[in-house]
Amino acid sequence: MTTSLSLRPIQALPDHLISQIAAGEVVERPSAVVKELLENALDAGASNITVRLEEGGVKRIAIIDNGRGIPADQLPLAVQRHATSKISSLEELENVATLGFRGEALASISSVAILTLTTRTAEAPHAWQIESGKITPASGAQGTTVDVQDLYYNTPARRKFLKSEQTEFGHCAEVVRRIALARPDVAFSLSHNGKTVDHWNVSAIDKRSATILGDNFASARLPIDESAGPLRLHGFIGLPTASKGRADAQYFYVNGRFVRDKLLTHAVRAAYQDVLHGDRYPSYVIALDLDPALVDVNVHPSKIEVRFRDSRAVHQFVFHAVNRALAQTSATAFGTVPGPATAGLGETQSNNGRLPWVGGEQTSFSAQFASPAFAINDSNLNQSGHGSYGGNGNGNGNGYDYSFMQQRAQGAGIAQSAETYGAFFGGKAAHASESNLPNDDHPLGFALAQLHGIYVLAQNSKGLVLVDMHAAHERILYEQLKNALDENAMPVQALLIPMTFHADGIEVATAEENQDILKSLGFDIAAISPTTLAVRAVPALLKNADAQSLARDVLREVREFGGSRVLIDRRNELLGTLACHTAVRANRSLTIVEMNALLRQMEQTERADQCNHGRPTWVQLGLNDLDRMFMRGQ
Repeated sequence: MTTSLSLRPIQALPDHLISQIAAGEVVERPSAVVKELLENALDAGASNITVRLEEGGVKRIAIIDNGRGIPADQLPLAVQRHATSKISSLEELENVATLGFRGEALASISSVAILTLTTRTAEAPHAWQIESGKITPASGAQGTTVDVQDLYYNTPARRKFLKSEQTEFGHCAEVVRRIALARPDVAFSLSHNGKTVDHWNVSAIDKRSATILGDNFASARLPIDESAGPLRLHGFIGLPTASKGRADAQYFYVNGRFVRDKLLTHAVRAAYQDVLHGDRYPSYVIALDLDPALVDVNVHPSKIEVRFRDSRAVHQFVFHAVNRALAQTSATAFGTVPGPATAGLGETQSNNGRLPWVGGEQTSFSAQFASPAFAINDSNLNQSGHGSYGGNGNGNGNGYDYSFMQQRAQGAGIAQSAETYGAFFGGKAAHASESNLPNDDHPLGFALAQLHGIYVLAQNSKGLVLVDMHAAHERILYEQLKNALDENAMPVQALLIPMTFHADGIEVATAEENQDILKSLGFDIAAISPTTLAVRAVPALLKNADAQSLARDVLREVREFGGSRVLIDRRNELLGTLACHTAVRANRSLTIVEMNALLRQMEQTERADQCNHGRPTWVQLGLNDLDRMFMRGQ
């Protein structure tokens, strides 16, 4: 065989073989046909598009639109390779403003399927039809109908690679959904085997996205609309607490074109980095608009990838825009709360999800309302590990130490007098009722009690609020540390008596070689002997934490990742670890004053709806939820 191939002369390939090779790039499966034809319909100005499929699109794909149509004399060119009305010069290729422009779709499809095209312009007295190169008069309204039957009938080997009918239909339906999300100004209808599957009327993007992605997304999303120079990012991003286990609800558009671009995906993922729990994925429908000259959409046959002229600037813009939107996920920011069943699905209808940031210097609520509960390592403190909830110190997280409950009656919790409680807040909270708990002022309401030393129970105008006090305090400290480091103004607390501890040679060397990095983080750690380190100062926000544990964690991060990387790539992970050291632990008894101080700081802290690990910090039980639990009115 090798010998016969080597003896063949170089020759031009037949046109039909060239077309079938091109079809392999454009027509990978039925969904690719649907995509190309829908893009052509939109470029033709259609406002109503119907998609009809049979047997997953393998037997038949019919796309009917009410666009401008094609003049009869141009029909032969429409099905030829590299024939298009959308570009005519290199300059236009570099400024592509249409979805389809290669001039290959109809030619590629007709080389592997039976294609019938019926079209009529507004000026034509009747429609015209082309099939197998033959043009005949036909009946039909203004617009174009492309009927594709028996896909891959002449290339049976390729047909064997197709999946089941349901799988292929699923891919086709997903393509229709993607395009319908990008164009809410166009009505779409989808049917399969004669049955209507989806229909979307013309609507606004908020309604179209709610219809396609469901009520869960609609009730747990944040609007985003930011511009910078020639760039504009707009749409909706899902709340971190409404994340999913799969990346199947992520829709990114560049100039109206759905793309799967690694640069853009990374920018969004980075913005969600410290608010997602585990291997969770955010949901979003966002569009990036920019000058077509700044982006190359001609880098992939299916146009699913793009290349930006200034990729770094685009990445930074998308990252900061999404990051700023997520920073508004505090109770004060949009005045609504997560729901109990979905661990954080709330509405975002107060002022379009945007209220002014509450200014002022933030301090730890334990420092603002100093008390022995925060200043003393009492026996009720669970020291079994960072962020543990409950447990009796033996590693069993199923039990709680209830000894602190016996101390609650002495001036703490619900035993505190209503007069004292009301006086602290100027009488506003003496009686927790709907009239004196305005949602605009204090969305998280006012504290009632603690549950098992883990949760704060509060009452607001909507019902009952449950707060995970450790997770909430951890987020507050974390944001304060980030802000202080960003402003190069980390407040430092010098220790009256330096904390000394035994250290190995590597720890001592790390401390000596990274003094500048440690000082920027608020630490003064010095070697006083070859085997001893002394902690002379710590960040003021962490002054109540164990100085030795803080020092060891910082030194371990610096040693493992290097000083420069700790301040850039690993900064948030390190600050999260430090915040966890100081955050109030489970089984810590708080007074009503301290609990209310925590609620107020949550309302003023960015991203306060979830902790550093992406878990929700609070949930709302509405009065309707409580009524259903107790079957009131049923």
